[in-house]
Amino acid sequence: MPSATDQATKILRELERAEDELVGKAVVLTDGKAGTVESVILDNAHGLRVTIAGHDGAWPVSTIKFRER
Repeated sequence: MPSATDQATKILRELERAEDELVGKAVVLTDGKAGTVESVILDNAHGLRVTIAGHDGAWPVSTIKFRER
């Protein structure tokens, strides 16, 4: 069984990977808001969330769609 430190390290690595993949990408939210991902947040209650430039708040990563070129 992995230790708490090992589990926490794995979670932080995955958060960093998500940041690398998402920050700076143009996205459209399912509610129609669009912009560039500013940050990725790990929220205890809601999981992985993103903030979008020009919009207040944070949204679940599941509500974003990448802008097609």
